[in-house]
Amino acid sequence: MSLWARVNQLPQPILEQIRFIYGSNFPIEVRHYLADWIEERLLNAPVYTNDQEAVYEQDAANFLNQLIMELERTAINLPESNFTIKIRLNESARNFRQLFSHNPAQLYQHLMNCLHRERQCVAYPDECVNVQDPEVTEVFNAVQQLQIMVRTNENDNRNLMKEYEHLLLEVHELQKNRAQLETIENAEMRAHAHNQLAQHQKMVNDRLQLCTGKRLALVDGFRKTILITDEVQNKVLNKYLSQWKINQGFAGNGASMMSASNLDTIQAWCESLAEIIWSTKDQIRLAIKNKSKLHVEQEDVPDLLPQAMVDVTNLLKMLITNTFIIEKQPPQVMKTNTRFAATVRLLVGNTLNIKMVNPQVKVSIISEAQAQQTQQTNKASEQSCGEIMNNIGNLEYNETTKQLSVSFRNMQLKKIKRAEKKGTECVMDEKFALLFQSSFAVGHGDLVFSVWTISLPVVVIVHGNQEPQSWATITWDNAFADINRIPFQVPDKVIWNQLAEALNMKFRASTGRSLTAENMHFLCEKAFKTNLPFPVPNDLTIMWSQFCKEPIPDRSFTFWDWFYAAMKVTREHLRGPWMDGSIIGFIHKSKAEDYLLKCPRGTFLLRFSDSELGGITIAWVNEGNDGQPQILHIQPFTAKDFSTRSLSDRIRDFDDLFYLYPNKPKHEAFDRYTTPAGPPRNKNYIASEVRAVLMPGPTNNQMNSFPNTPSYNIQSPDASRDTPSTGYGQTNYGQVPDFELENIGMFSSQYH
Repeated sequence: MSLWARVNQLPQPILEQIRFIYGSNFPIEVRHYLADWIEERLLNAPVYTNDQEAVYEQDAANFLNQLIMELERTAINLPESNFTIKIRLNESARNFRQLFSHNPAQLYQHLMNCLHRERQCVAYPDECVNVQDPEVTEVFNAVQQLQIMVRTNENDNRNLMKEYEHLLLEVHELQKNRAQLETIENAEMRAHAHNQLAQHQKMVNDRLQLCTGKRLALVDGFRKTILITDEVQNKVLNKYLSQWKINQGFAGNGASMMSASNLDTIQAWCESLAEIIWSTKDQIRLAIKNKSKLHVEQEDVPDLLPQAMVDVTNLLKMLITNTFIIEKQPPQVMKTNTRFAATVRLLVGNTLNIKMVNPQVKVSIISEAQAQQTQQTNKASEQSCGEIMNNIGNLEYNETTKQLSVSFRNMQLKKIKRAEKKGTECVMDEKFALLFQSSFAVGHGDLVFSVWTISLPVVVIVHGNQEPQSWATITWDNAFADINRIPFQVPDKVIWNQLAEALNMKFRASTGRSLTAENMHFLCEKAFKTNLPFPVPNDLTIMWSQFCKEPIPDRSFTFWDWFYAAMKVTREHLRGPWMDGSIIGFIHKSKAEDYLLKCPRGTFLLRFSDSELGGITIAWVNEGNDGQPQILHIQPFTAKDFSTRSLSDRIRDFDDLFYLYPNKPKHEAFDRYTTPAGPPRNKNYIASEVRAVLMPGPTNNQMNSFPNTPSYNIQSPDASRDTPSTGYGQTNYGQVPDFELENIGMFSSQYH
């Protein structure tokens, strides 16, 4: 059953959630009618490393072109009774071409994220959180309410202006009558004119009081609008946009970039707020101007308009400075003299005439101390601790996507100046950040804003062998950074279960499948170097030093070194079998032996070596000289071995292996990944291939006790740690069959 078919069996609230995730730019009809086509291409899509960006972008472009053609083909083949759907699919094809042709990776990654969420909902429907946050609806309703309030204020301001005009006419008439009164000499006529003047004065006073009341009501309308705008803006910026930024850190560890509302929705809110704030600011300015024309005023009435102007200007400043964001973060492990990319975006760029000036954006790299200074002073630092090429660009408006952004595609870090080291610090512990800054005028040019934003922390390296420790620094930071922290402070001690979830997230993103509960418990015992109960206590904590600084006992590497190497070899050479569940990987040697002792001869499983970084070994059940089961372990294979011959090919080569634990025939588990035999490069030669074979050789015990029994030349990678497990039969501890590769002629049926 397809993933989409299983999704459609989920409860209605979860279906609504998934529809919401896809958003307005990807109609759910496309997902429905192209379900199998999409899943075939994306469910097992490769995981791209940082140095494969060009390949990723090319694959994304190919996918977009194929998607558009498939949409058009599907629309043509639909029956005429589905006329509406045909139109919808054709419209989607046109929209995809317009929206994503300049950035196909945006659509590609969006769909990958959506499919990942679908799988989560299918696997854990009870834990699938409903992203239809009630506050999302509240924000939409509040924005609509504010728009109505702005129109009401605008109408009231217009009416007040008319009242002011009438009042000014009456005041002018009163002043003229008062002047005429001074020229009347007849006492009776003067008394009559004086009475008329008094009545006129009363009428002017009444109208002035009416205008003052309307002005105070208008100011009250401004204040209410500002108050509600402030509440909505705080929710949009401090909840939804902040959560989106936090998710960027989680995405650095492999999480899906999914939040309660996507960035396009947040932009729509921010643009509406910008228009509301600017309209309110214009109306306050108009009210101040009209009031200044009136030279009469009640002395006991306070003038609240100037404070309202200050408040609304502060709202505008807060909105603009907080919506200058990094849409695509730079790589968090950055190698000098290597091309990298980043994208910044101004979420209110479609308003306030900002898009008309194409503001310039400059990028620099700053140290942790400089980042702290920038945050404390709220002013972009002019200092830099490195030299970046191609670091200046202009914000440009895209009419199709309605976005004001700039993509830096060819930046290179040429030089870096490091801080003086303290204690045991190394260069892989030092954090930097990219600082993006710009300046532009808004509205009629009377306000100029300087905006800046800092990237997620990056570690700068000069050699590939610095990557593992650098990723330890970044993984810890992404998992435990607080949004309001001082850059780039993180706790030195954290809850193990939180770290375990971060490791699981990273492993899943890198290899395609999550770790099991048994895998996670093994990792916990590996990190703490002791036996622990299952499940582990929720309050169990781990130190940064335990995570990646202190070597594992009797080893020259740390827990993180070991975990990272296992993840790397799985991603690069074992992805298929790992995703199928054919590799247990994270399991104690003794427990693996316990499992296998209960299985028939030739049953095997695969586990990561304790002694060799990035090594994976095969443990299997053999028959001992006394007829009892014994467990043997093949010397671990590493990436270097797999560059010669794949794991699946090696398993096929070993005739002693029959069943993948617990009872799956090995050909069912691995044949799909074996390399098919190809024709000879030259027809004048006989084809040959490389095969792995176990090399027979006597062990001390077998030579003394069973001289006529075939044995293996064996060596243990784990002899210094492992102790005999309980179980029946003889177990060959500390003895691992070696292997070698032979060239076998294809014409020969002899197998060595």
